[in-house]
Amino acid sequence: MNILFVGDIFGSAGRKIVAEHIGHIREAHAVDLTVINAENAAGGFGVTPGIADDLFELGADVLTTGNHVWDKKELIDYMNSVPADSQLPARRILRPLNFYPGVPGHGSFEGVTQSGVPYAVINLMGRVFMTGTNDPFHAVNDALKRITAKVILVDFHAEATSEKVAMGWHLDGRVTAVLGTHTHVPTADERILHNGTAYQTDVGMSGPYDSVIGVEKEMVLHRFLTGMPGKFEAARGNPKMCAALVTCDEKTGRATAIQRIMLGE
Repeated sequence: MNILFVGDIFGSAGRKIVAEHIGHIREAHAVDLTVINAENAAGGFGVTPGIADDLFELGADVLTTGNHVWDKKELIDYMNSVPADSQLPARRILRPLNFYPGVPGHGSFEGVTQSGVPYAVINLMGRVFMTGTNDPFHAVNDALKRITAKVILVDFHAEATSEKVAMGWHLDGRVTAVLGTHTHVPTADERILHNGTAYQTDVGMSGPYDSVIGVEKEMVLHRFLTGMPGKFEAARGNPKMCAALVTCDEKTGRATAIQRIMLGE
């Protein structure tokens, strides 16, 4: 079974480059499950229902997010428009599982691929250098008690490499893959951990690389050089699609291979 995970889509440049490549990647690798992190898809800050629907049309089965999930307020009503047991697109957009109780949406999703394989996707967010969440380690422990699928992908949206690596070891042998997002720079440490979990610290951004992690570089340089605030805007130059392709045994959920992908225009 092949799983495609697409790293943080950033702005229109990210959406465009993913639209150009995702179809032939899915076809060439006979992808069974496609997961996209979409939290920066709307101008670099959040995702709208319309953009989410476009990504589902491209073949996404589940969309994950992170700390920018609420930047587009219309997403809240969209998430709340379907019941918890729904399979409709609005239910397949996740926010981090370990957000504080009472917030909209859900942090995990269980579904079945077109070939009939049960799967689950869990969205977590880190706490090191980040705020607004409960402990992701205990939150995922509780979630795994309820999940029956063997094939489980975890998007760990976190800042610190140490926290991401720790989560990889914490879940080794219990999930199929732990793939990091948020820092927007792909890391070259993809591997299969000792007990069969595919791991990469950060899959990287799908967006403009002639930028400062997606933002127009002049705007960021102005802030660093002067200390003055300013409005950030998504860049457009040199777009790349970053993703990870994970192969696993659909019966056990154990990963057998992970491949780093980076494609441009």
